Amino acid sequence: MGKLGGFLEIHREEKKIREISDRIKDFNEIDIPLNDEYIETQAARCMDCGVPFCHWACPVDNHCPEWQDLVYNGEWKKALDLLLSTNPFPEFTGRICPALCEGSCTLGKNDKPVTTKNIELAIIEKGWKNGWVKPKTPKKRFDKKIAVIGSGPSGLAAAQTLNRFGYNVTVYEKNERAGGLLALGIPDFKLDKKIIDRRVKLMEEEGVKFIYNTEAGKDISNEELEKEFDIILMSCGSKQARDLNIKGREAKGVYLAMDFLTQQNRKVNNIPLYNEEIDVKGKNVLVIGGGDTGSDCVGTSVRQGAASVKQIEILNKPSETRASKNPWPQFPMYLKTSTSHKEATEVYGNDPREWNVTTKEFVKDENGNLCGVKIAKVESFVNEDGRLGFREVEGSEEIMKVDFVFLAIGFLHPYFEGLLENSKVELDGRGNVSANVIDFKTSAPKYFAAGDVRRGQSLVVWAISEGRNAAKAIHEYLRKNK
Repeated sequence: MGKLGGFLEIHREEKKIREISDRIKDFNEIDIPLNDEYIETQAARCMDCGVPFCHWACPVDNHCPEWQDLVYNGEWKKALDLLLSTNPFPEFTGRICPALCEGSCTLGKNDKPVTTKNIELAIIEKGWKNGWVKPKTPKKRFDKKIAVIGSGPSGLAAAQTLNRFGYNVTVYEKNERAGGLLALGIPDFKLDKKIIDRRVKLMEEEGVKFIYNTEAGKDISNEELEKEFDIILMSCGSKQARDLNIKGREAKGVYLAMDFLTQQNRKVNNIPLYNEEIDVKGKNVLVIGGGDTGSDCVGTSVRQGAASVKQIEILNKPSETRASKNPWPQFPMYLKTSTSHKEATEVYGNDPREWNVTTKEFVKDENGNLCGVKIAKVESFVNEDGRLGFREVEGSEEIMKVDFVFLAIGFLHPYFEGLLENSKVELDGRGNVSANVIDFKTSAPKYFAAGDVRRGQSLVVWAISEGRNAAKAIHEYLRKNK
């Protein structure tokens, strides 16, 4: 544990972030680096509970109480070694994970949880700063060759693990740089892309080979992959976005959220744009969808200088406290206000979010440009079969004046064309690649699957867990089938 009884005398203190007036001027990370005194003090709050539910909640099995105790006692190097024994990329999760561990912290049952995510980030960044994070090359190389398709968190985790086992690993990435949605989906103000590049460089030093601008199943055929490699691990994500096919969808100004976010990331990192630039400066923006992707669209729009930004969600407004049907140690599903929401509130004078709103039509002008959105209020109800439904509130219809709409309403399944289609792997009922969580093997010889392509769109920490576990399953498979 941390300090004996520390949780009784020390209160949770949030990390410092840049002032809104400063941070909305650029796309740099909003976090202010954490100092040792803050981290060691916050680590002292860990209460050495009998059953640490942070272990139970964390998909990568982080030993949170143990490395918090080491940090409190100044044993930073030991804390780093313990952290890296379970989590290959704490510099990613320490920035963008929703902190499932904190949601199940025992202290959080009747107080505010330990700042575990901040402590995790401080440990790995001190490791990088002090040169403790070094390449780990295998003592022995096997003659087996493995192709990892996709360099998102799942693919990177699998590639690192397989390489350290001693296999010859090649990662194929269809874009210009590694990271998947970490690189081209999550805004730089949440995750600076130099953080990804730093890790990829280390993996290259360890022996992992990266091939960019190459889409498996198209630029390199399945037949070529099957001929060259003993195993092919699909970790190519679940990026088919859910669309909103209502009247006026063809209007110019209606975009999928990822088209907007990806393009902005390309601009920030000097990567060529292949489509017409989306610039919302001085324009009225509507974001449809209330999740993290929608929030990222809000923050990006604010930084581009939008005249106004609104965000609507068809679902009910979440409770501001943990509901009785969502007890500890489950992850708390209550209203969360992101830094992007706070930015929009300060810039435009009001919270950009509105709940129980349905979108009925995109309105366009005589030139085909979006000029408004027909919306209406709805009430939720439970159908006879127990499913949630919505009914429109009579007389609530109105047309909102907007110039741009970004659809952030989730993802359906992986892209089928190319790799999946040509491999003839079986798909599950949701359209994801069918492979169980024990051996990660698909119905097609040589093909394994991990991450969002297997389980559907999920969290970065789940993708990392899937990648590592799939690598272990592949190792066991190859060991048994020499």
